[in-house]
Amino acid sequence: MKKILTVLIIGLLLSSCKKEDKTSYIIDGNAEGVHNGIRVRLAKLDEAGKQVMVDTAIVMDEKFKLEGSVEEPGVYFLLADGSPGNAIFMLENNNITIDFNKEKPTESKVTGSESNKGYEAFQNGMMEIKNEGDAITAEFRKLGADVTQEKRDSITEAMMRLRERQSEYPLNFVKEYNDKYFSLNLIELETGRPNFNIVEYKKAFENFTPQLRESKKGQAVKEKLDQLYKAYEKLAYLEIGKVAPNFEAPSPDGKMVSLEDIKGKVTVIDFWAAWCGPCRRENPNVVRIYEEYHDKGLEIIGVSLDGQGRQKDPKKAWVDAIEKDGLTWHHVSNLNYFNDPVAKQYNIQSIPATYILDAEGKIVAKNLRGKALENKIKELLEQS
Repeated sequence: MKKILTVLIIGLLLSSCKKEDKTSYIIDGNAEGVHNGIRVRLAKLDEAGKQVMVDTAIVMDEKFKLEGSVEEPGVYFLLADGSPGNAIFMLENNNITIDFNKEKPTESKVTGSESNKGYEAFQNGMMEIKNEGDAITAEFRKLGADVTQEKRDSITEAMMRLRERQSEYPLNFVKEYNDKYFSLNLIELETGRPNFNIVEYKKAFENFTPQLRESKKGQAVKEKLDQLYKAYEKLAYLEIGKVAPNFEAPSPDGKMVSLEDIKGKVTVIDFWAAWCGPCRRENPNVVRIYEEYHDKGLEIIGVSLDGQGRQKDPKKAWVDAIEKDGLTWHHVSNLNYFNDPVAKQYNIQSIPATYILDAEGKIVAKNLRGKALENKIKELLEQS
């Protein structure tokens, strides 16, 4: 009986033993080559995106230690006086070891942080894309000055496809890693970027694990996404697949011209200005495309955002630029800078900006330039 009782007690003890969640962190740092007395600083980003110091430690015998607690995992920075850059990692309440690389802090090794595996996975994916880009660049340099136009275009297209992959990678990452705290931090960082895809990121967030969604960071991210989604709904009529809204504005000779008047098999709405350097540099490419495809059904309407305060005679600057650059397509402008009604209707925040429409007037692409613009026009004309 005594033996049976002992076994039962041990069984109860074992069954009640659960892994305790850590409530604090200890960072044991190895700082090879870092002199005694050098200060190591732990930092994080504040709401404005600026680094703020959380703690400091002094290196002694190439080692340092930092202790504290965090409410939940997050992105932190470790920097040492005199070293270039930061070690970036996900800090959580755990025993963490950091082998600090004083020459290349970004290559410091972090172990003991489970949430840091998400950040490492992201960095590995970005590095893979970077390496592919370096290989394409190296191939182009080997070709020298005698490279054929066909080969040049091939390399340009390969680089453009790679850039597309790079821009799409954060979204694809958070879709795949829906249980990693770093995905929350990544969405938070991406919300400040131009052309943030609120619809897809919102879907990705809704597919996160309950633990992530209900965390403090998760609730903050949700609030930001909800705000952005409300703003998106106001401009949903400008999304790809929607019919481009009609507009009417005066041409250089004062006649009113509307989008409906000039639409072709393919139509490009080109927002530009005489004062805009990037616009003027892109104009020769647009001229070449127009001359090649106009007879096949391409129409372009240029909407000028001239009327900048520093322009003494905005209309003259506009008309002179049209003539100098050889822009023989349709042109309109209210000469009211970014307050132009058409620019506001199309939510233009910067130029150059383009909307590409199909034969039905539906928006099929935005903000294409160079070879990408020509490829899309060619594709649409071949389909019509």
